[in-house]
Amino acid sequence: MKVSKMFLTTLREVPAEAEIPSHILLLRAGFIKKLVSGIYGFLPLGSRTLQKIENIVREEMDAAGSQEILMSALQPAELWQESGRWGAYGPEMWRIKDRNQREFCLGPTHEEIFTDIVRQAVSSYRQLPLSLYQIQTKYRDEARPRFGLMRSREFIMKDAYSFDKDEAGLDVSYKTMYDAYTKVFERCGLKFRPVEADSGAIGGNNSHEFTALSEVGESEIVYCDACDFAATSERAEFKDEIQAGVSDAELEKVYTPGTKTIEAVCEYLGADVKKSIKALLIQVAEEEGPGAKYVLALIRGDRQLNMTKLVNALNVPEYLVSMADEEKMSAVTGCVGGFTGPIGIHDCTIILDSELKGSKDMVCGANEKDHHFKGVSEGRDFKADKVVDLKLLQEGDPCPCCGKPVKVARGIEVGQVFKLGTKYSEPMHCYYRDENQVDRPVVMGCYGIGVTRTMAAVVEQHHDENGIIWPMSLAPYHVDIVIAKSGDPVQSALAEEIEKKLEAAGVEVMVDDRDERPGVKFKDSELIGIPIRITVGKKAGEGIVEYKLRRGGDMEELTADEAVSKAVALVDLEKRG
Repeated sequence: MKVSKMFLTTLREVPAEAEIPSHILLLRAGFIKKLVSGIYGFLPLGSRTLQKIENIVREEMDAAGSQEILMSALQPAELWQESGRWGAYGPEMWRIKDRNQREFCLGPTHEEIFTDIVRQAVSSYRQLPLSLYQIQTKYRDEARPRFGLMRSREFIMKDAYSFDKDEAGLDVSYKTMYDAYTKVFERCGLKFRPVEADSGAIGGNNSHEFTALSEVGESEIVYCDACDFAATSERAEFKDEIQAGVSDAELEKVYTPGTKTIEAVCEYLGADVKKSIKALLIQVAEEEGPGAKYVLALIRGDRQLNMTKLVNALNVPEYLVSMADEEKMSAVTGCVGGFTGPIGIHDCTIILDSELKGSKDMVCGANEKDHHFKGVSEGRDFKADKVVDLKLLQEGDPCPCCGKPVKVARGIEVGQVFKLGTKYSEPMHCYYRDENQVDRPVVMGCYGIGVTRTMAAVVEQHHDENGIIWPMSLAPYHVDIVIAKSGDPVQSALAEEIEKKLEAAGVEVMVDDRDERPGVKFKDSELIGIPIRITVGKKAGEGIVEYKLRRGGDMEELTADEAVSKAVALVDLEKRG
């Protein structure tokens, strides 16, 4: 492909709205174009790379025995109402009505649609197991779209769904997809880690997130070098610290002026922060109407609240849960901002972290300004409505598996696999008849890959100060042939000869024949990230060219045939992976 005929729009300046490398470089290199906030179009180079990611995904899905279909992004509300998710999904769902006032949504995901397809077509155990997938545009009305393709309102996703007779069959399907995902991300050149994850709005009882390691990632993963433990911080369980040898002291209210923080009150009383109870004021909004219910979440003073664990304990949609307005909650429950505790509070649900179960001789707020209780005993002085793990596992905390200190890293979620079980098949009556002619619910799995997000994740891991460095498997072109002096017949003839030989060998080539200085062409080549650059210059008459790899290495002078052979060999090697 001649660059002079390409729609190539590279930028020298950093776009004002771009903050992270992938966003900056994909815009500057002419891969994407912003339409409005959170919505991007793909220009020719971007479209080529996007198709390569899709093809890798497609090849691995097909190899895993999944069959490709394509469903509409427009979904009727009735199916979501059947599953119970129409109200639960929250404001991220784009809801619309047609001219007859029938409700639809722009699909953020497709569990209901695939369940509906299978329930209409599958009736016997002989038709299972079954696996279907699609590569399709999804829509989520993000409150804060940012970082380009990382968190956008329109994106391309591969979603697959497995349908099995029982949990044993689901285990097999889950492992098959887990292995397929590993191959996909390896072929995309990503450094990634599969970690235990929370199922979120998708639901189910088991999930793994495939996280591309990156400091700009929104996912936080916790892992242990001493064992195999790895999980998202949202999902990570916490090993409770047992406090031995505590006494059952008498309850006493004490004056603690100006001590609104845990640290301040413990310093004032000469108490260990571990002997304090942190009270967090939470409100749960009603799905319809202005009302709210109040929750008091209690954790040890030196711990941090894991909001995902709290949401799961409350069993409500995440978007309904937020920190409470102190004044409004005080009027209902008697809490006092900065001095709140569980003793004497009313008209709210108390959820206690498991580490505080049976705790004694603790310090907590007295629900009175400038006053705290000490000698607090759980079970004697107050009782919780629910006891669960609410703690956020942080760097240095003990591993829940082996007890060694854990480490924390950031990453980009590029894929996730879920065991759905019968979450959708039971309410939507997706049943099959078993060998004994008994109706049983189909057991489901769900598997997603963010195709456009994967593109951004690859750029985050593969770039330098000059631009993108694409892995061969995803590069829009394998080789960039740069003609140093446009219009020189000798250089042009040799460049065309090299182009034909490379293309005959299955190598994808772009030829920069623009009437520009060589420096401009080199900068664009590095910005775009083409893996191999062959420069045809002053020694073209001798059949000599310059050969250089984008990923480091010195420039070499080779004969044209040597350059062709070397490029073909490298492309073939990279393709084999």
